[in-house]
Amino acid sequence: MSDLPFSRPDDFEHLVACDAPAGGTWFVFRGTDLLVELGPPDPSPTDDLRVRQRPSWARLPLLKNHNWLGEAALRTLYLGRLGGGDCWAAELAAETAAPLPGSSWQGLRTLFTVLDDRHFALAGRALQLVDWDRTHQFCGRCGTPTEAKREERVRVCPTCKLSAYPRVAPAVMGLVRRGNEVLLARSPHFPPGMWSALAGFVEPGESLEQCLAREVEEEVGVQISNIRYLTSQSWPFPHSLMIAFTCEWVSGVIRPQAGEIEDAKWFDVLHLPKLPSKISIARRLIDAYTAQIRGEFAK
Repeated sequence: MSDLPFSRPDDFEHLVACDAPAGGTWFVFRGTDLLVELGPPDPSPTDDLRVRQRPSWARLPLLKNHNWLGEAALRTLYLGRLGGGDCWAAELAAETAAPLPGSSWQGLRTLFTVLDDRHFALAGRALQLVDWDRTHQFCGRCGTPTEAKREERVRVCPTCKLSAYPRVAPAVMGLVRRGNEVLLARSPHFPPGMWSALAGFVEPGESLEQCLAREVEEEVGVQISNIRYLTSQSWPFPHSLMIAFTCEWVSGVIRPQAGEIEDAKWFDVLHLPKLPSKISIARRLIDAYTAQIRGEFAK
């Protein structure tokens, strides 16, 4: 599953500093929205209003002037080289109008499959680095303004020497199987009718497997075994690393955790509800495991 969205392109060279600043491909953000140029609406016939409203293509600004944003940029970061070309990230203030004719601000989720795959992957990386730089301008221990190092991606306090590296928060996701059924749940924040696999953040001192077993029991009151790793995905909302597992039901009756889980049910793999978008690892996990289960029962 190396084709998961937000996976680093093979031809990307991670660099922290640029010896000869020049123009290149720009990932400019206003909050979590990315500056892009959009094509006309997608003409593909569909009953899904969201799809009909999507553009047929999107592209990033490619500029020759390294300082084209001037003082409007709250921060500018060099990302590295993609296919031999320089890549930059920048952030503008909230409510800033799109600075280029024909451009607009768009959320990353809406640009999935519309923006070039390599650029989409790097946009996720850029968003995380911009967020990290914004939230680590001051030392968390003594409050002194931090300084960026040229040799590596880190902000260092010149007073107490505390180093702040870009943060990655590991989160596990598990699809629980019971015979030809899988356990899916609804968060109160989900869109109407959508169900997904269970997930949660890893706590200090836990292994990934321990975290999954704890989260499943806490959220739905079910005990699991036979935990198996499937795949992982960077998820830049804002800085998660999603690690997906399959597992099997051992015991327990579903008891949704109040405030966390709106509902949870067993679903036959032949009759699944509305699932998350294909941008997410949750959809990849559900599609892959349910296809495996259907294949077993077809033999």
